[in-house]
This record gives sequence, structure tokens and C-alpha cells, in this order.
Amino acid sequence: MKLSGAEIVVECLKKEDVKVIFGIPGGAIMPLYDVLYSEVSIKHILTRHEQGAAHAAGGYARATGKVGVCMA
Repeated sequence: MKLSGAEIVVECLKKEDVKVIFGIPGGAIMPLYDVLYSEVSIKHILTRHEQGAAHAAGGYARATGKVGVCMA
């Protein structure tokens, strides 16, 4: 079975034990959000701005010691 690029990215995130993603959907990243929609193990936090998503992911990583992910 062939996987799309978006499916491969989500599988990699799961293997890295990512539980939270910060970001803004839209444009070229929509296929990734389509795959994330059906993934119950990863929570998405919607931000108002790309810079805010990056700061939130950085703060999450510092506070929890886990991987902080920003998608924008």
C-alpha cells in the first residue's frame, strides 16, 4: 500500500510520540490536516498567527520536555 506524503509525516510524528501540534491550517498544508483530522492520538491547537504557533511549540517543549511541533 502506498502512503501519501501527508500520511508519512503523520506516521513519523506518531513514532516520535508527538501528542500536541500547534499551527494554522490552510493552503499547501491542507492534505496534512486532512490526515490529522482522523488521527485521535494527536491534538491540534489552533493559533492566530504562525509566530504564535512557533512560540507555543517552543514553550511546550521547554515546559514538558517533549517534542514541540509547529505547522503553518
